[in-house]
Amino acid sequence: MWNLTEDQRDLKALAAQVAAKHYAPRAREWDAAREHLPEVERKRLAELGLLALTLPEEFGGGGRPLIDALIVLEELAKASPVAAWPVFEASTGPARVIDLFGTDEQRKRILPAVASGETTIAVSISEPDAGSAATDATTSARVEGDEVVLNGTKRWCSGAGFSEKYLVYVRFGPEKGAAGMGAVLVDRDAAGLTFGPQENLMGFRGIGSADMFLSDVRVPVTDIIVPKGGFRKLFTAFSIERLGNATMSLAVGQTALDRTARYVRERHQFGREISEFQMVQSSIADMVVQVDAARLLIARAAINAGTGPADSLEASIAKCFTNEMAKRVSDLAIQLHGGYGYSEEYEIERLHRDAHGWALAGGTPAMQRIRIASEYLGRRYDQRGNRV
Repeated sequence: MWNLTEDQRDLKALAAQVAAKHYAPRAREWDAAREHLPEVERKRLAELGLLALTLPEEFGGGGRPLIDALIVLEELAKASPVAAWPVFEASTGPARVIDLFGTDEQRKRILPAVASGETTIAVSISEPDAGSAATDATTSARVEGDEVVLNGTKRWCSGAGFSEKYLVYVRFGPEKGAAGMGAVLVDRDAAGLTFGPQENLMGFRGIGSADMFLSDVRVPVTDIIVPKGGFRKLFTAFSIERLGNATMSLAVGQTALDRTARYVRERHQFGREISEFQMVQSSIADMVVQVDAARLLIARAAINAGTGPADSLEASIAKCFTNEMAKRVSDLAIQLHGGYGYSEEYEIERLHRDAHGWALAGGTPAMQRIRIASEYLGRRYDQRGNRV
């Protein structure tokens, strides 16, 4: 690891202490019950200054660089992704979109409630026929006087039904692709907004995921966060979110490694510690290399970002590598734990389930590879078959 400042060490220690005391003991329970983080815990994080670390101080945030938020995010996610989720949303997710692209009025009106833990904002991009091809979205936004009327169906919205507000990506006009796209903030209680049943996902249990149905939902025009045609600039915000996602994967890998290192020193077979077997040593070495490389890729992108957007290429490299690292390392952890790795008791299987979820969220490794090639070659490729 790079050298942390004294302030960062203190921040890391505080986050680790809170995670160990309040969240680690409940991680298995939250996973089994698919239970969302109680609001009181979200407010606890806010009171401790751990929630909205990257939001401006004038709105109640920490005003800290991105790397500080990722340090906290990892420590919380090591205990439970459910505990880390509000920090992810506030410090690397849709709240940052409002911070970066919202008007002064919107930032003053919306961000303080996020920083205090009163409000969580979830992002809603995907649709039944628009997943990786986000700009194929058809959910419509029609401006009528001082209101926007929304109609459509959104899918795979993490936090749907639980979060108080949603940054919904919509189409403002008939223009194809990104040209007609924008984003509108919608309250959970808005008339005409309903939610489908919670998805029974392989992982991500307790974070929640559901469809959103918008039927003539009316919101004030003052809640248009990204106007028509502004979708492309959102890639800078997506890069921040990708580093948050990568950090959640890093927490999976580091936790799997830590638990496996402890296990191979405690477990005996054939009269000796299994850590003495060369095949075990080789697997542990592979896990260490993978986790360390992922951490450095995330750190490079986050440190270079400072308090602003991350470099798109660096963020995509970090997400692609770390997502796949988490799957590989958690799989090795299952193998080294043997039958215990397949048991819920040791929670290794939970780590592996969550690893696959982070790889699917926020742009899959396959899509990141396309972006990496595009950025590196200096060309933009239309996956519909044309280079543009």
